[in-house]
Amino acid sequence: MAMGVSNPNSAANARRLTSARPLGELISRPISNAVKKRGFATADLLSDWPDIVGERYAARVQPARLNWPRATGADGENAPDPATLTVHTDGATALFLSHELPTLIDRINAYFGWSAVGRIKIVQRPVVAKKKAGPAPLRELTRDEENELSKKVSEVTAPHLRRALERLGRAVIAKNR
Repeated sequence: MAMGVSNPNSAANARRLTSARPLGELISRPISNAVKKRGFATADLLSDWPDIVGERYAARVQPARLNWPRATGADGENAPDPATLTVHTDGATALFLSHELPTLIDRINAYFGWSAVGRIKIVQRPVVAKKKAGPAPLRELTRDEENELSKKVSEVTAPHLRRALERLGRAVIAKNR
């Protein structure tokens, strides 16, 4: 083979063709660095927060930082002292949350599998609410689809049931066709 002509079967070309990687692998390092600055070892606590605290506090309480105490000795056999978890919430929720702190600490430690958090510090700040994505808008049905749907529900005599079946039929047809 002549110099300067690339071989399509070479190892370099094979690497180039198979360089697709999962998105999680690509963004893991930047996310990991940002999470570690806040004292979290991984982003798992942040991503699983709604499951840990439950529906009542999922949107109203945000974990902000884990503050680990400084190591006092060179003894590597013992588990580190528990951390202080700082959370942000509004004033009204802070009052209710303060009464449930022991339960919340137990739930967090059960999640980790060891006594990682010994104390929760509540900071009253506005919490940025995550917007829930609504359903995607459905496409308009064609005249033929509308006529077909009308024929199928025409024998239903109850007006409320017929309207409900028409809405359901429109949604099914719009999504599936």
